[in-house]
Amino acid sequence: MSPEGTIQNKPLSKERRKSDRRRTLRRSEDRVGEQAQKTHTRKLESLLELGQLIGLDLQLNEMLLKISQKACKVMEADRCSIFLHDPNTDELWSTVAMGMAGEVIRIPSGIGLAGHCLQTGETINLEDAYTDKRFNKEVDSHTGYRTRSVLCMPIYNRAGSRLGVIQLLNKKDGVFTNEDEAFLKTFGNNASVFIEMAQLQKARIDALEQSRKELERLNRAKSKALDHLSHELRTPLSVIQGNIRIMKRKIQSQNSPLVKEEFFESLEKNLNRLSDIQQETDQIIRTHQELERGPRLEELDRTPFFSNETIHLYSFTQLESPAIHGGVKATIFLTGFTERILENVKKQAHHRNIEFQLDGTNDFTLFTDPKILEETMVGLFKNAIENTPDEGVIRILLEKKDQQSNLKVQDFGIGITEENQRYIFDGLFHTQETELYTSKKPYDFGAGGKGLDLLRMKVYGHRFGFDLTMESQRCIYLPTDRDLCPGRISDCPHCKKPEDCLSSGGSAFCISFPMGGRKFSERVS
Repeated sequence: MSPEGTIQNKPLSKERRKSDRRRTLRRSEDRVGEQAQKTHTRKLESLLELGQLIGLDLQLNEMLLKISQKACKVMEADRCSIFLHDPNTDELWSTVAMGMAGEVIRIPSGIGLAGHCLQTGETINLEDAYTDKRFNKEVDSHTGYRTRSVLCMPIYNRAGSRLGVIQLLNKKDGVFTNEDEAFLKTFGNNASVFIEMAQLQKARIDALEQSRKELERLNRAKSKALDHLSHELRTPLSVIQGNIRIMKRKIQSQNSPLVKEEFFESLEKNLNRLSDIQQETDQIIRTHQELERGPRLEELDRTPFFSNETIHLYSFTQLESPAIHGGVKATIFLTGFTERILENVKKQAHHRNIEFQLDGTNDFTLFTDPKILEETMVGLFKNAIENTPDEGVIRILLEKKDQQSNLKVQDFGIGITEENQRYIFDGLFHTQETELYTSKKPYDFGAGGKGLDLLRMKVYGHRFGFDLTMESQRCIYLPTDRDLCPGRISDCPHCKKPEDCLSSGGSAFCISFPMGGRKFSERVS
C-alpha cells in the first residue's frame, strides 16, 4: 500500500498485452468476415428475388426498371443504366439510363463507355470516369450529374450474342471491386434471360398489332368496295328496268308479232335476280357493320330475360317484318309462339315431304321483341328445311339447361363440312361450290343462299343478349361440297331405309336465353 493509502495497479505483462491485441484483431476479423458473409448472402438472395420480382411480367420497360432498381440496391450503387442493342438501327437505347425518368434515349452503338463495352465485350471498371478518354463528359454536362466510379459490362442472350450493356455509377462506399464484377456478371446473366423473353414477347405483340391494323385496313377497304359495288349496281339496274317497262308498253301497244312475251319475261326474271343480288349484298354489308359496332349496353340491359310475370300477351296474328333494332317488347309463351311460327313455315314449305317434331317444356315465358324472335325462328326453320331431303325429319326442342332456356332446331340433312363451319355466320359464304347452285325457290332442298339469315341472327344475338351456336356433322355418304344429295331419301343409293339417312349426318342450331338477371319490374322502372 502506498503512503497515501491507495492500492497501485501493477503494469500488464508483455505477454498479456500481446494476447489482448490478438483477441481484438480476431474480433475485428470476425466482424469483417461476418459482414462479408452477410453481403455475399444478400447478393445471392437478390438473384432469387430477381425472378420473384419480375415473375411473369413481360412488359419490357417495366422489367428494365425493376432490374435496374434491384442492381442499384444490391450493388450499393447510386444509379444503374441498362442499354439494349437495336440491330435495325445499330444503336443502344434505354428508358432507365442516367436517371432519365422513363425518357427513351438512343446513342450510336460505338460511342462512350457503353458503346465500347458492347463492341469489344470488355468489362470496364473505373475509379474516376473523367480519367478515361472513352467517357462522354457531355452526358454529365447535360444532366448536371457528376460521374465518379463506373462498372460496365455486356450482357448476352442465350445464343451468346451481345444483348446490350449494364452500367453502374458511383458506388456509395468506395469503388467497385473484383467481387462486384463477378457478381454483376452473374446478375446480368440472370437478368438477360428475362429481358430476352420480354423482347420476344414484345416482338410477337407488335407483330399481332401490326396484323390487326392491317386487317382493319383491309376490312375497311373491303366494306368500302362492297358498298360502292352495291351502289353502282343499283342505279343501272333501275334504269334498265325502267327502259324495259317503257319498251314493253310501246311494243304491246303496236301489237308487234316480232317480239314475244317470253322475251320480256326472261329479261325481267334475270333483271329481278340481279336486283335481288344487289339488295342481298347491301343487307349483308349493313348487317356486318351492325355486328362490327357490337351490342349497345343499354339494349343488352333491357333484353331478353325469362320472367314468370305476365305484362301483356303478344298477338300472334300481327307478324310484321322486323327491323334490326327491334320494336315493342312483350311477354311471350314460347311453346305456343313456336307452334304458330312453325305452322306458318309449314304452309310456305307445303310442297316438301318433311316430318316436323316439336318437343319440350310447355311453361317457357320470355320478355323480348316478338318480331326479332319470329325472324330468328323463321330463319332457323327455313335453313333446316332447305338442308333436309324429302322424307326427312326436323326436330324442334325446347329445354332448360345450365341456367339457360334453349330453342334447338335439329335437322337430319346433309350437314356442313368441318372447314365450312368456320365461315357459316359470315353472310358471304356458300356451303356448296358456287357452280353447283341453281336458282331454286325458298324452302326447296338445296336452295340455301349466302348465309344472310344466319348472319342477321348473329347480329340479333349480339344486340338482344342471346347466344346462337351450331353443331354439325357432314353426311358420311357426302364427305365434300361437290358430293350432291339427290334430295329424296328413297332416291339415295346409300340409304336402304329412312333411318340410314337420319343417322348419317345433320346440323343443330340453338338459340339460348339467359334465365338470370333483374326482375322485370326493375328493368322497366
